[in-house]
Amino acid sequence: MDMRSAIVVGATGLVGSHLVRLLCESEEYVSVTALTRRELGYHHKKLVERIVNFDELAETDLDFAHEIYCCLGTTIKKAGTRENFEKVDLEYPLHIASLAKKIGVRHFIVISAMGANEKALAYYSRVKGKLEKELIEMDFPQLSIIRPSLLVGERKEFRFGEKTGELVLKVLNPLLIGPLKGIRSIEASQVALAMKVIALNEKQKKVAIYESSQLAAMKIPVIERDAEMDREKMFDWTKLKEDDHTPVDKEVVFDRTKLKEIKREEE
Repeated sequence: MDMRSAIVVGATGLVGSHLVRLLCESEEYVSVTALTRRELGYHHKKLVERIVNFDELAETDLDFAHEIYCCLGTTIKKAGTRENFEKVDLEYPLHIASLAKKIGVRHFIVISAMGANEKALAYYSRVKGKLEKELIEMDFPQLSIIRPSLLVGERKEFRFGEKTGELVLKVLNPLLIGPLKGIRSIEASQVALAMKVIALNEKQKKVAIYESSQLAAMKIPVIERDAEMDREKMFDWTKLKEDDHTPVDKEVVFDRTKLKEIKREEE
């Protein structure tokens, strides 16, 4: 089994925090580096926590990794201005991707959003669409774009709008079927699991976009090991010892007439 290393950016966020724990507890990874602006409050022998200023992030702040998981994201309300929002959701991910490519990281996995489109009417969707477009133009060996719907889970800070949407969709989710299934809310822990599955088990594609319904359906694949012959199960040796041996019928086991015929041929 190949031993892997990963970098998680935005490790204190809703998805990022789940992802860090998931990767640290995974046998496939021997090293997980978290680039974050504040302490995680989580410790693991595989985890390297690196407190950074994203405005001053340099190539030396990144070590080689098999994958970079970019989980950065905020809201316009929390950012305060569109300029600050774009810094977190657009400029930082693009800068990190640029540095990652320079140090030879082959797979960049980034959280975007459902409905991302640079020509969308909604400002949020336009920013996410622009992020996707510019990442694709970077020509990574492998780029995976994650488009979840409304993320649900326990947040450290209260977001009124998202909490309201979460409660509404919790009621509506069972009714959203067929084409509407893609707008169901999705657990942040499931998105984190899906990102790991994409990194380790999905067929490699230069650019792959995963919609929310696809993310919701992903599971860790069960790998069937080669069937091993269990001699003890195939043959009960204790039973053989307990049973009386069947008497050997020499006339049946050894055909004496056949032996006589062979001797005549030799003479």
